[in-house]
Amino acid sequence: MKPSRTLTTIAVGFLSLDALLLVYGGVAVHRLWLVAAGGACALAVVLVLAGWRRYRRTLAELDVARREMKQDVESIRELLHHHHLHN
Repeated sequence: MKPSRTLTTIAVGFLSLDALLLVYGGVAVHRLWLVAAGGACALAVVLVLAGWRRYRRTLAELDVARREMKQDVESIRELLHHHHLHN
C-alpha cells in the first residue's frame, strides 16, 4: 500500500499560504504578532514535512520487516514439510 500525499500536500499548501499572507500583512501594517503567527505557520510546514518523511520511512521499514517475516514463515514451512516427508 502506497501512502497518499494528498492530505500532506493540501496541509503544506494552506500553511504556506497562511505563513506568507500573515508575514506580508504583519509587515504591511507593522504588527509584530502577525509576523510571529506567520513564522508559526512556517514552522508548522516544516513539522508537517518532517512528520510525513518519518511516516514514509516507518512504512518502508514495516514493509521490509513484513517481507522478511514472510520469508521466515516460508522457510519454516519448507523445513516442516521436508521433515514430515523424511519420517
